[in-house]
Amino acid sequence: MTSETQSQNLTDGFHLVIDALKLNGITTIYGVPGIPITDLGRFAQAQGMRVISFRHEQHAGHAAAIAGYLTQKPGVCLTVSAPGFLNGVTALANATTNCFPMILISGSSEREIVDLQQGDYEEMDQLAVARPHCKAAYRVLHAEDIGVGVARAIRSAVSGRPGGVYLDLPAKLLGQAMDAVAGAKSLIKVVDAAPRQIPASDAVLRALDLLKGAKRPLIILGKGAAYAQADADIRTLIEKTGIPYLPMSMAKGLLPDTHPLCASAARSSVLKEADVVMLIGARLNWLLSHGKGKTWGERGTQTFIQVDIAPTEMDSNVAIGAPIVGDIGSCVSALLAGLGREWPAPPSAWTGAIHQRKEVNLAKMASQLLSNSLPMNFHSALGALKKIVRERPDAILVNEGANTLDFARSIIDMYQPRKRLDVGTWGVMGIGMGYAIGAAIETGKPVLAVEGDSAFGFSGMEIETICRYNLPICVVVFNNNGIYRGTDTNPSGGADVATTVFVKNARYDMMMQAFGGVGVQATSPEELYRAVNTAMDSGKPTLINAVIDEKAGTESGRIGNLNPQSVVKKA
Repeated sequence: MTSETQSQNLTDGFHLVIDALKLNGITTIYGVPGIPITDLGRFAQAQGMRVISFRHEQHAGHAAAIAGYLTQKPGVCLTVSAPGFLNGVTALANATTNCFPMILISGSSEREIVDLQQGDYEEMDQLAVARPHCKAAYRVLHAEDIGVGVARAIRSAVSGRPGGVYLDLPAKLLGQAMDAVAGAKSLIKVVDAAPRQIPASDAVLRALDLLKGAKRPLIILGKGAAYAQADADIRTLIEKTGIPYLPMSMAKGLLPDTHPLCASAARSSVLKEADVVMLIGARLNWLLSHGKGKTWGERGTQTFIQVDIAPTEMDSNVAIGAPIVGDIGSCVSALLAGLGREWPAPPSAWTGAIHQRKEVNLAKMASQLLSNSLPMNFHSALGALKKIVRERPDAILVNEGANTLDFARSIIDMYQPRKRLDVGTWGVMGIGMGYAIGAAIETGKPVLAVEGDSAFGFSGMEIETICRYNLPICVVVFNNNGIYRGTDTNPSGGADVATTVFVKNARYDMMMQAFGGVGVQATSPEELYRAVNTAMDSGKPTLINAVIDEKAGTESGRIGNLNPQSVVKKA
């Protein structure tokens, strides 16, 4: 037998990893090439996979994570060892916290050298580092186990509460050879990776009894409800019961924000006054003041119903009077079945009061959005973008920043599910360009990324990636010369600028031009509206430098001052 014939009957770790992913319907990899995984990317591309190369692993990881959220299949991020792996861990932890299915695959040093700490190239016990930051972590040492490793990673990422998974592939594994037929047989096609979890019937009846007796009921929709893709049933549940609902930011668009039962414009009031609150795919974390405190009015006046796939989430902050444990699609379906033909409408005093508060608050905001003051403030600039999104409801909005995020959440209405992507549960900065790229790749839809100038700095180099792949992404940077605002001064009176101040009048649009994209400066709402429209029509990579009044920002945005104040006074 010739050596050529022998090679035709062999496979190796590189190709087994690729074959295992493809067998399970994963056809896109996000990552950064380098030792020891450069050839893995090359071989994957040669085998017809799409391999999207980034400038930094963190943003590749964010792209993989948002791909998982949008598709319900784990997005895959591929990184080099040690420093590259650590860069990816931020995205891995963010995916786990946000419940996005993602697999971080990293090359690593050989075990025998790492375990004896003998000083290998980029030596690190990556599995130990990853474990606290993900749902599960696995290491594969033998080529014949690659199929099992990939299968376990996929199932762990999407089953139960979705999250991040780490898969460690030492360099030696990738070059291991084995019989091609045996290698093919070792691969596993995962069957029913995320099986339905049907709620208990008594739990459903308990919840319905509470809702039926409520004087001031409220439904809160979280991003878990959006991830579930049970859109039609969720809408039917709300419309059939007539219960007002409050969407968390990434649940906006499950029903249009203009829906008559949407209580977003009366958020503060409904949280304080509701007596029975049903959470669907939402957690009582910091975004909801942990279910207690001033946000919720007098303590103990609410009874909570919670729909969640994780039983351990119940009672995590306050008592849950009616826990419903199961996947959201099955739970909502069971609730609908239990409603019967007739369901009593909520008291008109409750729904009428919400409607009145909404009208007052929306009228106040409308005048602010129409302001033509120069330079722009956040309201006038976002008023222009609000109109863009209304006219293009199919476009995907990515949003991060401090004021840019907080104002946009309440100003820009969404009309379709999973069209608003933002920092989510962890509130981490730097998701912008990664999410935008992942969303454009996975959906093929135009993306509008609205960034604070500080937030943009975390991932701004990825505009080169946007240009390289010619993606239909329009980035709008709200430039007010600093973090929160650009007017702070050095308290010591020294020559250094204040810690929150950036270069004055920076031209972020010229960065995009440097990579062959379109760069535009906008100084008025009209200019901003025209520039975004042109970008969205063209589909060309575009960055718009939106000049905002440097005095317009507020400390910590509108979520309250999260920076503790010093009690020490200078003598």
